[in-house]
Amino acid sequence: MSVHTDIKRITVPQLRAMKGQQKIVSLTAHSSAMARLLDPYVDFLLMGDSTAMVAYGLPNTLSFTLEQVAAHTAAVVRGSQRACVIADMPFASYHESPQQAFKNAAYLIAHGGADAVKLEGGEVMAPTIEFLVKRGIPVLGHVGLMPQSVHIMGGYKAQGMNEESARQVEQDAYAVQEAGAFGIVLEGVAEAVAAKITRDLMAVTIGIGASVVCDGQVLVTEDMLGINGESVPKFVKRFASLNTEIENAVQEYAKEVRAATFPELKHCFGVKK
Repeated sequence: MSVHTDIKRITVPQLRAMKGQQKIVSLTAHSSAMARLLDPYVDFLLMGDSTAMVAYGLPNTLSFTLEQVAAHTAAVVRGSQRACVIADMPFASYHESPQQAFKNAAYLIAHGGADAVKLEGGEVMAPTIEFLVKRGIPVLGHVGLMPQSVHIMGGYKAQGMNEESARQVEQDAYAVQEAGAFGIVLEGVAEAVAAKITRDLMAVTIGIGASVVCDGQVLVTEDMLGINGESVPKFVKRFASLNTEIENAVQEYAKEVRAATFPELKHCFGVKK
């Protein structure tokens, strides 16, 4: 007997239609188990390249591969039913040419099952975004603080904090919209700049360290749940402290194993009551 066959996945046009109607909720996910927990409550799941850091312990996102993104995206799709699933295009998978970008974006959709792709970059990436959209691939843009450009930016620094930077972020956002992106992630952008962009654009804006005025918000799930024990950016609010609960559970498990109080007979097979 099938279960939840009436559940339909949220589409990109539905996300776009939420602008001005309701706030868009998003979190990152890279496993079926996490996707299953988040799915009833979010509008889209982002299989972000932040997985490189939170799941693989890498210092940044730059070495994450297309094949890894596709595998994790497929896991997220299998674990979800309702949320739209958007996959990050990893570093160097779309920068060489629009043709390269199309080939790799198509791979994430065909093999990962993604509903759309996200890529970083403003004016310089507009031709690539236009190339993808015209060939049927929905694109979520990403401007402001761009983790894949961490070396050029000199670190993870907020953008739009002065007049010149604010003007560049705005130009980037407008260029991405004109290229056909249905939405734009505004990361680490001065609040007033993010609010202005949101009001001016037709595309939906997804804030992360931006403004409550944005059409939606996204956070890295591990940061929000307090699973990552390291310090988190200013824009993260920890809605739970699961590190403590996990540590307490593991400590109790280790204690019972060493004391031979776990497993009990009820946890064993072939034992008569």
